[in-house]
Amino acid sequence: MQARVSEARAPGFWPLAAVFVLFVLFLYGPMFTIFVLSFQGPEGGLTFPMRGVSLHWFRQLAEGLGTADIGAAFRRSLALGTAVMALTVGLSVLAGLAFRKRLAGGGALFYVSIASLIMPSIIVSLGIGLQFRLIDTGLKSALGALGADGMLENYGTALGLFTSALGAHLTWTLPFGLLIMFAVFNRFNPAYEEAARDLGATPWQSFRHVVLPLIGPSIVGIGMFGFTLSWDEIARTSQAIGDVNTLPLELQGLTSTVTTPAIYALGTVTTVVSLGVMGLTVGLALLLRRRQTPGRR
Repeated sequence: MQARVSEARAPGFWPLAAVFVLFVLFLYGPMFTIFVLSFQGPEGGLTFPMRGVSLHWFRQLAEGLGTADIGAAFRRSLALGTAVMALTVGLSVLAGLAFRKRLAGGGALFYVSIASLIMPSIIVSLGIGLQFRLIDTGLKSALGALGADGMLENYGTALGLFTSALGAHLTWTLPFGLLIMFAVFNRFNPAYEEAARDLGATPWQSFRHVVLPLIGPSIVGIGMFGFTLSWDEIARTSQAIGDVNTLPLELQGLTSTVTTPAIYALGTVTTVVSLGVMGLTVGLALLLRRRQTPGRR
């Protein structure tokens, strides 16, 4: 048997390895700490050492934390994240298809589309909130001028979960979706579509049976970005959602009033949801990639 030759480590390997380990601990250490402290016993506090191990604080979370309606906030965040995910995927794919052809003013349109990434999130939120308040003022003035007093009395505000908050989240998620889709189509080989057209496929059949399966993993990734970015967003939501709260906003508010590990239990639940979406996305992307591999079904 031939002796295995081992290569000596480069002089800089161990210092770089140490830096990497410290980086991983800095990145995931706080999350792991929150996970551990959320499983404390009834006498547990917000710091170490732990006092028992139980699911007490998760049960308390299910029962409610004071005036905060965690269940309603959870459902709102879930609904908003799903809507943001669907719109981000749909608009990104359509924009990617459109930008495959040379468009007049396409460069300016591209930079306008991603400009919100470089703007402070709180400023974007304030601007959207102000815009919708101006819409409220205009609608109320119009209803008053038309004498529609009944409608004016029942009118509240245009600010809401699926209006201003949805728009605020799309200013954050859509640029990422566009950048991914542009990168995908930039290296997409049009020969596949030409072959499909030579075989008599219509443009829709070519997209459905050729283009869509090839870009499927990227679409799944965009969906993951759309949901997870929306699920965790605070700054762009704070001034643009109106009189309701999403789960991250409830969590932020509870940090100043709740002084028990129940706040850690809530953080664990939200993180598990994010990790679950990411795991589902990775699994779906691997399945789609597996189906694209010749000889595998």
